Amino acid sequence: MAEWQKTGWRGKPRVQMPDYTDAEALNAVEAQLGKYPPLVFAGEARRLKAALAEASRGEAFLLQGGDCAESFSEFSADNLRDTFRVMLQMAMVLTFGAKVPVVKVGRMAGQFAKPRSAPTEVIDGVELPSFRGDIINDLPFTAEARIPNPSKMLQAYTQAAASLNLIRAFSTGGYADVHHVHSWTLGFTDRDEAEKYRDMANRIQDTLDFMAAAGMTAETTHDLSTVDFYTSHEALLLEYEEALTRVDSTTGKWLAGSGHMIWIGDRTRQPDGAHVEFARGVQNPVGLKCGPSITTDDLKQLISTLNPENEAGRITLINRFGAGTVGDHMPKLIRAVQEEGFNVLWSCDPMHGNTIKSSSGYKTRPFESVLREVREFFDVHNAEGSVPGGVHFEMTGQDVTECTGGVRAVTDEDLSDRYHTACDPRLNASQALELAFLVAEELSERRAPRQAEAV
Repeated sequence: MAEWQKTGWRGKPRVQMPDYTDAEALNAVEAQLGKYPPLVFAGEARRLKAALAEASRGEAFLLQGGDCAESFSEFSADNLRDTFRVMLQMAMVLTFGAKVPVVKVGRMAGQFAKPRSAPTEVIDGVELPSFRGDIINDLPFTAEARIPNPSKMLQAYTQAAASLNLIRAFSTGGYADVHHVHSWTLGFTDRDEAEKYRDMANRIQDTLDFMAAAGMTAETTHDLSTVDFYTSHEALLLEYEEALTRVDSTTGKWLAGSGHMIWIGDRTRQPDGAHVEFARGVQNPVGLKCGPSITTDDLKQLISTLNPENEAGRITLINRFGAGTVGDHMPKLIRAVQEEGFNVLWSCDPMHGNTIKSSSGYKTRPFESVLREVREFFDVHNAEGSVPGGVHFEMTGQDVTECTGGVRAVTDEDLSDRYHTACDPRLNASQALELAFLVAEELSERRAPRQAEAV
């Protein structure tokens, strides 16, 4: 295979990317971004890769979550804090259920671009280019708003840098103290409708009380007040990705400086395409979305291209099939990976395959369908003797009404109350935490037979 260059993707077929009309403006933005510091550093990406390697062996568990597409207009410290807080709560619950560390990766500080099912959309007989995320064009349905604007990449960089600054402060400044995190979770289980999760919450509290009695507090044990938190996004807009790609001075390898982990979407994973070409040359952990259309031959070729040295932690296969169909697709993929001896981490994205149009006209995702796909994911891995290594959710810390169901019982009629997403529906804080409790129960139940066998 030819030696990799960060510009090499430009000679490959490209999909789901804008055609900028002002080449001079685009060049100026790329040059400016090229002077900016990278948003993340190689040592951080290597630590994440090592943690994902542990998850691939069942020695840790991946929790990846955040916005469908980050918004310029809704960006605020409060919104970022609320999503970070819910992820910490979810991670604590999952840690208790799995009895292994939880690797926390946010869809944050870079998830600005979105692939679309069609390049244009029609409203009242008017056809315009689709909205592709705030890093590319604008949401209002006007011809001017939908023109790709390269200067929006600079705003995306600024917002990503501010997000990372706050996340790092939250991660190390005491906000992540396990006692604070669990007190927020107790607030959720105090509700009558969440009573069935109270027993697990109380057992977590008993564990924390025992640790405190043994002298393990945030004041005496640094790890109880800080967390490692990483960022990720779909590497869709390759002009932005290339401009932030740097050589790691320690290893001489290339790093995608836009985020700790990048992923290739289900619509952009062509083995000979631009997105695969870009991702194969950077040292970051790489996610690969696997939907119903992927074949075993495609999967083998993609893994071989993206991870020729078969490095553990490098590839995360993010499965998105839809409730009721996991058993039709995943077993053959697992067997293909096992036959080749590939080192991969298997993760479940139960969001994208379960999107429906509600009776009220809103795009939504039923909570029960999301949970069903997660359970099917675990069932298939149990049957195939492989490791279910993580989950991937579109979620927010805000009290939105975008997905139906959950203990708060959001109905189709409720969707219009607080439907804020510009793209896909997200789990709200209550639904996300409830899902963590249910996944933790799955992990705990599946761990019990293994412990019995060991005895």
